[in-house]
Amino acid sequence: MTATPLKVGIIGQGRSGRDIHGKLLEQLPAQYRIAAIADSIPERRTRAEEEFDCRAYETWEAMVAGEQLDLVVNASPSHQHFPISLELLNRGFNVLCEKPLAKSPEEVDRLIEASKRSGKLLAVFQQSRYHPAFQQIRQVIDSGVLGRIVQVSIGMNGFARRWDWQTLQSNNGGNLMNTGPHPVDQALQLFGTDALPQITCIMDRANTFGDAEDYVKLLMRGLGRPTIDIEISSCCAYPQDSFNIQGTNGGLHGSPEHLEWQYFKPEEAPAQQLVREPLFNAAGLPAYCNEELTWYSDDWSMSLPEGQSLFGYMTEKLYLMLHRSLTEGAPLEITPEQVRQQMWVMEECRRQNPLIYSA
Repeated sequence: MTATPLKVGIIGQGRSGRDIHGKLLEQLPAQYRIAAIADSIPERRTRAEEEFDCRAYETWEAMVAGEQLDLVVNASPSHQHFPISLELLNRGFNVLCEKPLAKSPEEVDRLIEASKRSGKLLAVFQQSRYHPAFQQIRQVIDSGVLGRIVQVSIGMNGFARRWDWQTLQSNNGGNLMNTGPHPVDQALQLFGTDALPQITCIMDRANTFGDAEDYVKLLMRGLGRPTIDIEISSCCAYPQDSFNIQGTNGGLHGSPEHLEWQYFKPEEAPAQQLVREPLFNAAGLPAYCNEELTWYSDDWSMSLPEGQSLFGYMTEKLYLMLHRSLTEGAPLEITPEQVRQQMWVMEECRRQNPLIYSA
């Protein structure tokens, strides 16, 4: 266990590099110290020097050449994640890369190979794996009270017009690459990471000013697996539950802040068997299947440590996990191999939508 905080360099001081990574790392002084940042905008460099008491460089190349860093956080624009992370690994640096890690499974393979060749760690910032609601959902499913899970629906919907750089295909933009890594990562955990799902995907451009999609309907299927229904829409004026899970013994629904679930216990249910003849009630009239089940219910509401935001909570969980990996050799809880499956799903989604994504 290291007695001194790990020295970190952050590439980029935008919404991610400053507002997420920088601000959180400040809250973990026993584990990390921001030694340097790199950003091409002079005002951002000056601000970082003042806020983080660190050195600032115009380029990431100058930063890694001028510093002895234990970890480099790659919070560059999305289309630069792969090439910069690859070069950092080849130069012998541990890397935490923002999502999306890459654009294709082949790019992820090259990053994994570079990580193994250099002996350096490649981690991915998929902090939504630590979302309290998702963790609670996994607990409920694993308890078995819902029975066999038939369908999992995940919705990340709203109504918004967007016109920034993340609406462009050339920047690896669009709802699937911008927002999709979070629900797709969660979905693959629930589907099972030991097999690739069958994919059906519909994309559209609705309220975007760019050439990438802002509507995604994604279905994952597999023999003996739950059907996963993911919807990421920027044209949904009436969003419904973020989560809706259907099981053979009950179901769960709710939002990131509050979940409810109900279920019956099969051992308490009336004994039934298939009847092929018409059904009649006690009065001899035609009847429909009818029985009384005893339902049990429970709920959960998110509770965070005082003064901590949801984003801060998830980010702290990821960084503490990463610290254990870097200092104790603990295995990563979110692996590049798992993210490779995510990239495979997204590549298949683009392939099925040639009107938006040409080959």
